[in-house]
Formats: sequence, C-alpha cells, structure tokens
Amino acid sequence: MLVKPLEREIVPIFSGGGTRLCCYIGILMALKEMRLHFNHLVGVSGGSIVAALYAAGWKLDDIKVLAMDTDFKQFREISFWSLLRTGGLSDGNRFEEWLDEKLGGRTFADLELDLHVLATDINGGGPVVFNKALTPRLKVSQSIRYSMSIPLLFSFKDFQNHVMADGVILSEDALHKDWSGRHVPAVCFRLKSDAEEKPVLKNRFFPLISYINMLIQTFMNAVSREYVHAEYWHNTVLINTGDVSSVDFSLSLETKLHLLRLGYQTTIDVIPLKLNWLRQ
Repeated sequence: MLVKPLEREIVPIFSGGGTRLCCYIGILMALKEMRLHFNHLVGVSGGSIVAALYAAGWKLDDIKVLAMDTDFKQFREISFWSLLRTGGLSDGNRFEEWLDEKLGGRTFADLELDLHVLATDINGGGPVVFNKALTPRLKVSQSIRYSMSIPLLFSFKDFQNHVMADGVILSEDALHKDWSGRHVPAVCFRLKSDAEEKPVLKNRFFPLISYINMLIQTFMNAVSREYVHAEYWHNTVLINTGDVSSVDFSLSLETKLHLLRLGYQTTIDVIPLKLNWLRQ
C-alpha cells in the first residue's frame, strides 16, 4: 500500500495495553512509513515497554522479533504470600530484570529520545512522571515496572513518598500535556477490549486464583472501555483489539501478529484524519 508522507512532528502517547503491546510496534511502523517524526515518546504500562526499547535505539524489526519470541507467561508468577505482603500475585522482579537486560541498564539520561513514563500514586491518587528532566539517573526498567503495577497481579512498589500502581488508571488529563515544551501536538493511542463471556474455568485446588484472575481481567477491560472525553477526541486514536485482553499472558504468535497488523492499519487509516483536525 502506498502511503502519502506527512512529514510532521508529533508526540505519540502509548496509553496502556498490557500484553497487547504488539499493537504499538505496528503503530511505530506506520508512523515511520508516514514520515511522522518525534523526539518525545510517552509510555504507560505495556505501552511504555515498546516506547522504551525504541527510545533506547532498538530497530523496529528487532523489537518485533523480541515480542514474537518472548513467552509472556514467564512474567506471571502466582504467590499468595506475595499477594498478602505486597498486594500482587507476582513481585514483578523477573520482568524488571529481563527488561533491564534488554535496555542495557540504561537510565533516562542514556536514551536517544526523550521518554516520559507515567505511573499512578495510589497514596495521593495522582500521576508520577519519570523522564530525563525529573529522574535522569533512574533506570528506565524500574520506572516501567512502576507503571505496570496492575492491581492484584503485580506488587505495589514504593518510590520516595509514592505507592506506585499501573499508569493506565490515570485520568486523561494526566496524558494530554505539552510534553515537548514546544506545543508539538500529541496523539494518544488507546487500546480498547470488548467484553466477552467465557466459560468459568476454576482452578481445581485453588479456585481463589481463578476468581482473582477474572477480577483483574474485568477491571482492566473496564478501564480500556472508558469513554474518551470530548476535549481529547480530536487527538485520540482508538484501536479495538476485540476479545484480546490486556492481561492475556498466553498470546499465540498468530494473535501477536494480528495485533501488530491492527495497530499498523488503524494508524494508517486514522492518523491523516486526526492531523487534519489538529491543523484547524
């Protein structure tokens, strides 16, 4: 497909997504093909993983291979002791160590692009921003672990006087800022899941685990279906991932490729319309 180059600077915001992060790889491929360039990237939860790899200089083809080859199930641990002590079935340490290795231990000051990672402070209910200006020496992998603290699934983490939870809980106001400091238009990419009634498959010996998993999935799906405020509709791109959940750690290669193509095609189709509105 021949894509007309737009040659314009934007600030992409990758808002959540969990394990559906392959969508963001397709989005970046489309933005590159359309010759939309950016010096700033904003990442929340799953979206911050792809944003960080790209900001660290990874090629898109390499990010794609990594996503396709990685078994997400390795990051999902189940520990009732961890749930009682830290609020999550998994402490998330394995994921943070894995990502830190992929990023080469980079801090925000080491990144090629300006990356902004958002998490939620449940102690005060507001956003906490990690970037080169505010936290230059913080490891990027640590900030992403903060942003991915899905309640009940991953443990809460402390940072200074904050108690970190998943950034996807944040209100839209926290995302739509002048991230560049030069009034470069931001485009927020949001992944939306549809509700799907499934057979109840309870763990034979520990049914509580099944109920917790259903609660987590219901919560994350509800967040993803939150309405876009009219004030932000002009610069928000919704990508409907159907029945693919943000907490599905068993995604097949076929589903990952489907998500990548979905992110690519939606961006190709919608971005020209959004940029026309932003010019008005």
